[in-house]
Amino acid sequence: MIADLPMEPFLEVIGVFVGALSGALAGVRKQFDVFGILSLGWAAGLGGGMLRDVLIGAVPPVGISDWRLVATALLGGLVMYFFHPRLERARRVVVLLDAGALALFTVVGAVKGLEHGTTLMAAVFVGVLTGVGGGVLRDLLTGEVPVVLHHRQLYAIPALIGAIVIAVLWEAGVASPTAALAVVAGIFALRVLALRFQVQAPGPWPGLRRDGR
Repeated sequence: MIADLPMEPFLEVIGVFVGALSGALAGVRKQFDVFGILSLGWAAGLGGGMLRDVLIGAVPPVGISDWRLVATALLGGLVMYFFHPRLERARRVVVLLDAGALALFTVVGAVKGLEHGTTLMAAVFVGVLTGVGGGVLRDLLTGEVPVVLHHRQLYAIPALIGAIVIAVLWEAGVASPTAALAVVAGIFALRVLALRFQVQAPGPWPGLRRDGR
């Protein structure tokens, strides 16, 4: 089963570090002080995981109980604090890493939900919220409308597809470490291709014109 995936803790650590980089970068751009930058790194790196744990009843959440993940998030914040001029110029790299964090968090979130005995639908929701939760919290703390809601980017949609695939594989009894990694790669590829070719989610339905047509 996916629960036996030996790389799962390592993948989560990587996701937390990358999420913390994106959060700290947002703090740098807003001219926050060092405490604000580290706080944003912690929130972006661990926000999704904390939301996941609260939803599935795994308390206390990892964001305040797992010193390894907390240290990883703070390390990501410190890296951005000291090296932000160079890292900000490498924005494409950060965007790619953020896509990787989305994929990793989505799969880890859905799997942990399933391991805790949630229904398939609940696991899908938990996976998506884990994937996008850190970014949403980052944007809210910086006074921005969350990018997942207003830029029409294919951000939550790849996460939703990936979480559904994980749930279906689990229900079919064919979930495996290889399958989990394949889903991570699929979410990442969808996100990157959407950015590369500027694929957007549909906007508001145009509706009827004023003349009734």
